Amino acid sequence: MSKIQPSSTLIPQKSGEVKQIGQLIGSSLSQFCAQVIDAHDGLVVIITDDMQQTARIHGELKQFSPFPAIFFPDWETLPYDSFSPHQDIVSERLSCLYHLGHLTKGALILPINTLMQKVCPQSYLGGHVFIMKKGQQISREHLRLQLENAGYRSVSQVMEHGEYATRGELFDIYPMGSDKPYRIDFFDNEIDSIRTFDVENQRTLNEIEEIQLLPAHEFPFDKASIELFRSQWREQFEVRLDAESIYQQVSKNILPTGIEYWQALFFNEPLTPLFSYFLANTLIINTVNIEQYANKYWQDITQRYESRKVDPMRPLLEPAIIWSKTDEIFAHFKNYPRIVISNATIIESNRNINLPYSALPEIAIQIQQKDPYWQFQQFADNFSGKIIFSVESEGRKEALQEILGRIRIHPTTINQLDEQTNTDNRFCLMIGTSEQGFIDQQKNYAFITENELLGRRIIRRKKENKQAINTDSLIRSLAELTPGKPVVHLEHGVGRYAGLTTLETGGITAEYLILLYANDTKLYVPVSSLNLISRYSGGDEENAPLNKLGTDAWSKARQKAAEKVRDVAAELLDIYAERESKPGFQFQQDREQYELFCQGFPYQETDDQQNAIGAVIGDMCSPYAMDRLVCGDVGFGKTEVAIRAAFLAVINHKQTAVLVPTTLLAEQHYESFCDRFANWPIRIESLSRFKTAKQQKAIIEALGEGKIDIVIGTHKLLQEDIKWKDLGLLIVDEEHRFGVRQKERIKAMRANIDILTLTATPIPRTLNMAMSGMRDLSIIATPPARRLAVKTFVREYDDLVIREAILREILRGGQIYYLHNDISDIEKVSEKLAELVPEARITIGHGQMHERDLERVMNDFHHQRFNILVCTTIVETGIDIPNANTIIIDRADKFGLAQLHQLRGRVGRSYHQAYAYLLTPHPKLLTKDAKKRLDAIASLEDLGAGFALATHDLEIRGAGELLGSDQSGQIETIGFNLYLELLDDAVKSLKEGKEPTLESLLNSQQTEVELRLPTLIPDDFIPDVNTRLSLYKRIASIDDLDELTDIQVEMRDRFGKLPDAVLFLLETTKIRYHASQLGITKIEFGEKGGYIEFGPKNKVSVDYLIQIIQKEPKNYRLESSNRLKLQKSELQRNERIEYIKNLLTNFADHQE
Repeated sequence: MSKIQPSSTLIPQKSGEVKQIGQLIGSSLSQFCAQVIDAHDGLVVIITDDMQQTARIHGELKQFSPFPAIFFPDWETLPYDSFSPHQDIVSERLSCLYHLGHLTKGALILPINTLMQKVCPQSYLGGHVFIMKKGQQISREHLRLQLENAGYRSVSQVMEHGEYATRGELFDIYPMGSDKPYRIDFFDNEIDSIRTFDVENQRTLNEIEEIQLLPAHEFPFDKASIELFRSQWREQFEVRLDAESIYQQVSKNILPTGIEYWQALFFNEPLTPLFSYFLANTLIINTVNIEQYANKYWQDITQRYESRKVDPMRPLLEPAIIWSKTDEIFAHFKNYPRIVISNATIIESNRNINLPYSALPEIAIQIQQKDPYWQFQQFADNFSGKIIFSVESEGRKEALQEILGRIRIHPTTINQLDEQTNTDNRFCLMIGTSEQGFIDQQKNYAFITENELLGRRIIRRKKENKQAINTDSLIRSLAELTPGKPVVHLEHGVGRYAGLTTLETGGITAEYLILLYANDTKLYVPVSSLNLISRYSGGDEENAPLNKLGTDAWSKARQKAAEKVRDVAAELLDIYAERESKPGFQFQQDREQYELFCQGFPYQETDDQQNAIGAVIGDMCSPYAMDRLVCGDVGFGKTEVAIRAAFLAVINHKQTAVLVPTTLLAEQHYESFCDRFANWPIRIESLSRFKTAKQQKAIIEALGEGKIDIVIGTHKLLQEDIKWKDLGLLIVDEEHRFGVRQKERIKAMRANIDILTLTATPIPRTLNMAMSGMRDLSIIATPPARRLAVKTFVREYDDLVIREAILREILRGGQIYYLHNDISDIEKVSEKLAELVPEARITIGHGQMHERDLERVMNDFHHQRFNILVCTTIVETGIDIPNANTIIIDRADKFGLAQLHQLRGRVGRSYHQAYAYLLTPHPKLLTKDAKKRLDAIASLEDLGAGFALATHDLEIRGAGELLGSDQSGQIETIGFNLYLELLDDAVKSLKEGKEPTLESLLNSQQTEVELRLPTLIPDDFIPDVNTRLSLYKRIASIDDLDELTDIQVEMRDRFGKLPDAVLFLLETTKIRYHASQLGITKIEFGEKGGYIEFGPKNKVSVDYLIQIIQKEPKNYRLESSNRLKLQKSELQRNERIEYIKNLLTNFADHQE
């Protein structure tokens, strides 16, 4: 056993002194770092091999050390890359550099290659940070200039770091390095208040006293710096006149992508290594292998420099200007005391010390053994010290407590390691992200993580703090409406939106939407009836069927659709009633076995996945037959849901059948099922063309005898000759790819067994509302852990680009899809690629091959016998190859948006950065549309809003599939959104036992109110048209007055004090709401009086009307059976509103 020393003597004091510490087993490495941070008076810099190790130590330090540990992020771009690091990364880096100057206790963690990259000089940050306090005097114009100089962008709505927006008295800004954006409220030239707000809904959160504004880039971008850049550029390179050269773009005040690799030219002093930011008493800790990682990185840099410096538009600066060489880094190390740490045991000397940590023996709980806990109990009995368990979340803590409870161990929860001494309990439990346990022989305790106990690695997920984008509201709120988009007007049909305009009628201005109908006829729609308008989405927007104004074609189409919808609703309700009355098998859940099975899942479940699993298990344990549909994109974890359901069926001694559309999928599922059930006494077979007739016969016999528990197969499973011993669960994958006959067979089986259907076609959530109860639906929409967005490039076809893309992927051991959608010359393309990249192993796959050959190709590609697959669009369907992370799409201009999205979704299935290259012909040959589509897809890197809109056309496909094909036609004519409203309404009416009528839908909202007041949102109050539109739509579509109050509060909060016109708009809406509740169809009231019209079903008491007419004949007179004349005149604006409001209140008190 090694010598025991207190950690203070292990810490070198003098600069240049190096100590080496070995035998830091598992997470004791981080625990040792935590002790050093505690003992050292100053900053500790921890330098690691790579990003993964950095993330690991960063996470573990949170568990062991109370001091701050900041992580200096890497740009995550390749050296001399042609795209810029993400704004959020730049923001974090700046924040980190800024705080380094004040960090006297704590740690900075970074990988060696990030340390090699030089950063902006200290003087830059010092001179460009300014602080804003409440009560400070500053003019808004001055603030704007200051932000412009610091490189912030002016936008209409602040969404990400480095943006600002001004609106009247309000100033929104998202400073670099800040978690939340700020809204500054000015009073003249004084800052009245500073509040944080939420990016998603733009509502303010809480008030704060001051903010620090960091610059928006890691280099200055004001006039002086641009001049400096130009003069330094001229010294280094020749000047090109081409508009796209870096020099010309910067001269025009444009920041080209990848400009960061020329940032040195914006400064009049050289870039500095990160060391210059460290304070005097800094201590360095580095892992033992950093030198070889550094050399490898330097080699990559020089290689890329050599291959890329030939581009005349982008001449490169020498590597030494941007990075420090390995020996320079080690020269800097000499200025600090340094500790080298390693997991392995080292040769001892007076400065090389092994610490008394040792590895844990084998203690995993073994499910298949008779006594699963035997190994662990042996260890616990023989070990004399305390035992500390570490789990990574509250949820895992409960699971572990349950497992340990079975062997009567009840650990005490602690927050810090040293709290173990305060408790008498021998067993403790703490939460943290440690990955590997150890035994500390000096302090005599064992530290055990879940990985040792349950024998697996949990893949950790950063909790995403981005909220999900609400797709429904995006599509419903019309926020994405641009001129030329088709919309549906409930009364006039499908037209195209042509913009907002203000018209003056009778001295009052109001805003109107212009809609164009067939033959270019215009319709002006007042914003107060925006609730009658919805987006038209029903297939192809370009060729939306425009209606003619003034004909009855639209009302006929609408009537027909409404009748059809009624049939669908009735059919849905029948299915529902039938399901309710059908008893199914009630499965019993064995908690202990099920828990142990779940422990075998090597990933952390996403929330959606957890909900779907819960729902399926719940359905199976209920007395009714299950019929649940789980949708989620490929790779989002639907298979695990199916596996757990199958497990439950099998331990209840029932058989499970898994039905898949293709042999390849059968193989894939077979592999994943075998993996997951490896330790259980369960027999799984697959039935497909890959089996000989003899094998098939044997499997079918074994099924009849009940010897096989789970069988996975193609439609062979539906054959007549298959007899089941006791089938309890049918899992159907991608049902829509089966033929009609097979679907009928599946339907016939539905009678009494539980059915789980998986699909990747997105089924709209809205449809799910209307169909709730018909088939239960679970949607898995969160992508699994650490999925990076796919980096997308649109490039003109160029051999060099292709070669680099392929090499970049092959060098990291990945695979590539090369998509060429023309079978006639696909062979040629593949030969050309073989010349370009001789290193690659290439294979071809397309839809006209014999099915068997295609399967063989896909299978070989899946098993990595090839690394490039040249193929047609067949890849868009469901094959999951996690190792393929680059897709190159030839002639991308020929694809639709949704198709490009789906193809791009083929890559980026694992934790590597995935790339999509969209290759196009020369830009002059592109059609305008194709260009728009490609720009759109390149900008939608996020798995967010754009994804939502692109999947929208797929959803319409999904809707057709769910409802049957004849419904697709109806959706086409009246638009998807209106169709859903009709369906929803019909289902509701039928459930309440009423006959649905079209009238009830159309007449719900028609009350006209004209008080001769300006009711609009002025464009100087909210300049952005889309925001105005979406607010108008929300105001027009309110369901109750609370909603209106919310909108009013939100507008005050987001845009400042409301002008009169907006207040009038809100008041008029209130009046309209009250009037429609009473059945009044129209109110008109101006300076000269007016009238009120009552609808046929109004609720106002006739006796009361007669009474007021007799009481005040000067003011009221009945003009016809349904019209009351108001003769009171000369009332001012606000008085008119009050007058009508009082009148409506009196009516409400006197109802029939």
